[in-house]
Amino acid sequence: MKVSLGWLAEFVSIPWSARELGDRLTMSGFELESLAAAAPEFGDVVVASIVSVQPVPYSDRLQVCRVTVRADDAVGELQVVCGAANARAGLRTALARVGATLPRDVVIKSARVRGVESQGMLCSAQELGLLDSSDGILELPADSPLGMPLRQYLRADDSIIELNVTPNRGDAMSMVGVAREVAAMQGFALLAPVQAAVTSAATDVKYTVTRREVAACPRFVSRVIRRVSNRGATPIEIRERLRRAGVRSISPIVDVTNYVLLEYGQPMHAYDLAKLQGPIEVRLARPREPFTLLDGRDVELDPDMLVIADAAGPIGLAGVMGGARTAVSAATTDVLFEVAYFSPQAIAGRGRRLGLVTDASQRFERGVDPAGQLRATERATQLLLAITGGEAGPVQIDASVDHLPQRKPISLRRARLAMLLGRSVADAQVVKTLESLGMAVMAVADGWQVQAPSWRFDLSIEADLIEEVARVVGYDQFEEASPRGARALGQLPEAASSEREALQLLAARGYQEVITFAFVDPALQTQLFPDLAAPVLANPIASDLAAMRVSLWPGLLAVARENQRRQHERVRIVELGAGFRKSGATVTETELISGLGVGPRLPEQWGSGPGATVDFFDTKADVMALLASTGDLAGFEFRPASVACLHPGRTAEILRHGRRVGLVGELHPRLARELDITGSPILFELEIQPALKRRLAAFAEISRFPSVRRDLAVVVDENVALSALRERVVLSASSLLREFLVFDLYRGPGIETGRKSIALGLIFQEKTRTLTDADADNAMAAIRADLSAALGATFRE
Repeated sequence: MKVSLGWLAEFVSIPWSARELGDRLTMSGFELESLAAAAPEFGDVVVASIVSVQPVPYSDRLQVCRVTVRADDAVGELQVVCGAANARAGLRTALARVGATLPRDVVIKSARVRGVESQGMLCSAQELGLLDSSDGILELPADSPLGMPLRQYLRADDSIIELNVTPNRGDAMSMVGVAREVAAMQGFALLAPVQAAVTSAATDVKYTVTRREVAACPRFVSRVIRRVSNRGATPIEIRERLRRAGVRSISPIVDVTNYVLLEYGQPMHAYDLAKLQGPIEVRLARPREPFTLLDGRDVELDPDMLVIADAAGPIGLAGVMGGARTAVSAATTDVLFEVAYFSPQAIAGRGRRLGLVTDASQRFERGVDPAGQLRATERATQLLLAITGGEAGPVQIDASVDHLPQRKPISLRRARLAMLLGRSVADAQVVKTLESLGMAVMAVADGWQVQAPSWRFDLSIEADLIEEVARVVGYDQFEEASPRGARALGQLPEAASSEREALQLLAARGYQEVITFAFVDPALQTQLFPDLAAPVLANPIASDLAAMRVSLWPGLLAVARENQRRQHERVRIVELGAGFRKSGATVTETELISGLGVGPRLPEQWGSGPGATVDFFDTKADVMALLASTGDLAGFEFRPASVACLHPGRTAEILRHGRRVGLVGELHPRLARELDITGSPILFELEIQPALKRRLAAFAEISRFPSVRRDLAVVVDENVALSALRERVVLSASSLLREFLVFDLYRGPGIETGRKSIALGLIFQEKTRTLTDADADNAMAAIRADLSAALGATFRE
């Protein structure tokens, strides 16, 4: 929120510089984001009046303006050539005299334009650095004092501080709200500005309003104002204050509503009375009810969205934005003000679904003062009548007191305050602090009973009050103290996996850790996982980040592609993060570790020519190294699998004791082409908890007796997986088999088409005696018999 110190000073004295005030507000919980001057530097620019205007000969646009900076001083008139369409006799504007300096180091000099001497420049707001764009020269009120320096007239030597207001402090999103904080810093409560009631000149002018959703809208204040003129300009003082707050001036009616919002924090809306069709009602939208927003967008509403509607349909999305059909315009003469209190629960999130975050929705979602609607109505009426003229009708208040927020007293114990703060605070200081924030405080035996003001939604428990005391007294006033008391360090279960160790292991094998967004492109995710449902964001930060990821692969593929575009051919990356799956209304989150390898197997180095690229078995070896760290490598199995985004013949699912815990495979060639990735990326993904949980270490005696090795070349069908072969060997070899090795895979002459030869190294060992050749031969015979019967295997000699 942007705060003009000049405007703020109308409500509270400020004894500090802008920088010091920003620092103090930061310590009070409102972070200073920026500090800027209200206007850039310019000098010798004064208020002047255009006396006469004549066209420049042979020019379609230029005019010769006679201007003066003193009334009734024809001798002191200056001649200025100007091309602005709004230059006219009688207009008071900004004159930069010869020698004046403007922003961007512009110095005004005397010049001849089309043969006509120009003794200065009539300035636009853009040329003075007040606006980014403008349609003509600056128009000042007719009573602007001639000759007064423009900086003085506009009070341009002002500072603007921008504060980051936390979501729980909606009460501070106004000039009055910030003034309360500044007053509390000085030890006194801000006196609420007195807003006198405006006398109704047209007592018979009323408009029917019905609240069908009384809980969502406990109070609705309205007022009709007739015979206004919306064609004129808003006073420069109001326009300047709006500009300094980051709000664009539009028209007197709209400017007044924005001004009151900034001043009191109460959003309000103005309807063109002539465009309303029948009585107004506050109701819920109908399913997919069409509505044209004030910005011209057509949207469909959800049935939980609160709307203001007339007989023809919605005229406003409550607490968010009005509608185009009833918007005020230059032709508007009769206005209906809407000043309501909407429950935060009824407004929160509705606008964001439609891509809307407005000044009004930000305040209603955080909570506005439920007692501030009448004051805002009177203030807006006072301002509008002063600017546009007109007649005000009576204020209409439709309220359900039972549905308004009810504030209960909060007990604050003296002992609890001292315990949480680590020091005692004098009773008088506690009372003074709380009262300076607008609270009613009553002393009781063990502390105080405190009644929070209507505008402080964030105060509900004792700890909230203690926090208020701490931040107003000043966190810097508390002495440092070491924590005391018994402390116990938690122990990590021995079987728990260490995610950091897993990353370190893969880093040692050449992987680099990356971190990607948990939000991904829905189109890309659907390409990779067409059968998996992903949670979709209602209000994404970008259209290509609209879905929660079901896997870490979309992010890894994007990183690989970006690296290849930057000529990094060898990519080996790993990421640790969460994946999200949706089933009906339930969303589950799973911690994953995923990796990708593509490009050369080894970095380019001396003594070796171009090497092979990373393949399925390289990445499988990396995964097996990770699985081996669990101490349960024998419990894992790799089985052929079918996954839409992976190569149909180079994909395996990873099972642990029969449960699927991960995948490894080559990206489908079609997807590699579509994603513009060179080579064949190999991907893996593991669910951390089930895959990397360690098996508890147990002592196992190492045999002192020699081992016996036998090699066996087994010929089986192509579709026989190595895991199936290993399973049969282990079962048939009983307890003698200590190690199972694969050292060759052969297809070619001597092997039938559709079959393959796998060379196994089988190592046998006994813990209690030395094995004989007969023992090994018997084991090999049992293995051969089992493989022949179970898998149709033959053997090569």
